[in-house]
Amino acid sequence: MKVPSKRAIAADVAHYRRVRRERPAEIEPVGPGEESVWDFPRPPRVEAVEEALCVEFARETIAETARGLRVVETSGAPVYYFPPSDVMDGVLRTVEGAHSVCEWKGVATYFDLVVGGRVSKKAAFTYPDPLDDLGEGYERLAGLIAFYANRVDAAWVGETRATPQPGGFYAGWVTPRLKGPIKGEPGSEGW
Repeated sequence: MKVPSKRAIAADVAHYRRVRRERPAEIEPVGPGEESVWDFPRPPRVEAVEEALCVEFARETIAETARGLRVVETSGAPVYYFPPSDVMDGVLRTVEGAHSVCEWKGVATYFDLVVGGRVSKKAAFTYPDPLDDLGEGYERLAGLIAFYANRVDAAWVGETRATPQPGGFYAGWVTPRLKGPIKGEPGSEGW
């Protein structure tokens, strides 16, 4: 699959930025030390992560950082990003032609994860040249690596093991302190 032209990307970006989003009828209450996905901003925000991040696959720690970033966006679980220097050498293989377009961050490219003979297809992605037209700091994501929690053996935020964002499409990591509902399940497409 060929990466779309800048003109096609711009048309997609403009369309999706105009889409009206709904809120679910009931939002979980937030207690001390918790955060609601409904308090996250739209457009999304890039934030430094205070806790260590870790990804395990094939009995190896394949990524570990104390310099991670996360992107938070209304209704979604945070997506965590690792500096490439904090990812084990040689475990990511570019998936030729695989890409997606985010209306905020631009074109993402994908990697298979290959460790000790095990392969996880499209387990990670990067934004090589993120959009920076909104002044939201997306350029800070350039070249950083995000992993899907459902395509690795374990994903950790500090001492807490994360679970995948519902539905399998989004790369968000869910921890117990996160309150929703979180988009991804059937019926949440309009969120």
